[in-house]
Amino acid sequence: MVLPLLKLGTLALRTVSKPLANRLKQQAGKHAKFRQFIVGIAQANHRLTTTVQRRIYGHATDVEIRPLNEEKAVQAAADLFGELFIFAVAGAAVIFEWQRSSRSEARKEEARRQELEAIRQREEDLSKEIELLKLKLAELEKLSQSRGLSGLFHFRSLQPGSAEQPPKAPEQPAKAAEQTTKTA
Repeated sequence: MVLPLLKLGTLALRTVSKPLANRLKQQAGKHAKFRQFIVGIAQANHRLTTTVQRRIYGHATDVEIRPLNEEKAVQAAADLFGELFIFAVAGAAVIFEWQRSSRSEARKEEARRQELEAIRQREEDLSKEIELLKLKLAELEKLSQSRGLSGLFHFRSLQPGSAEQPPKAPEQPAKAAEQTTKTA
């Protein structure tokens, strides 16, 4: 919603700047000091553009360039100021739009960075949990090998805090035979 209104606002600003430029043109010739200033600018602009045109077309550039009469100079300078004003407004609108877009991109990039950090953190947590589960599985396998199948069924009694003692593992037949010979 904000983007269309913002674009509409910049378009309205450009549209309003054209009548302002025309008003600037009209007022430019009415003030004596400003008139002398813009006549000098118009004459310099006339000399520059005539010299550039002569070089482009391959004509002699060392020929004297006749100055514009005062009315033409005032009109040319007023047109130049009007165009510069419109150009400045359009340039400011473009710069404003670029900055707004850059800020928007920076916010998006920050959100992506935070999301990536959250994913990395989740990956680390899952990795730790997997290692813990591997250790528990190894412990279960160790218990099942030492107690046989019945060791698995009594695993819950081995949990920390349980009062029940696990049943003892059956003795090996060789050890049982040794004990009988010793007692006999």
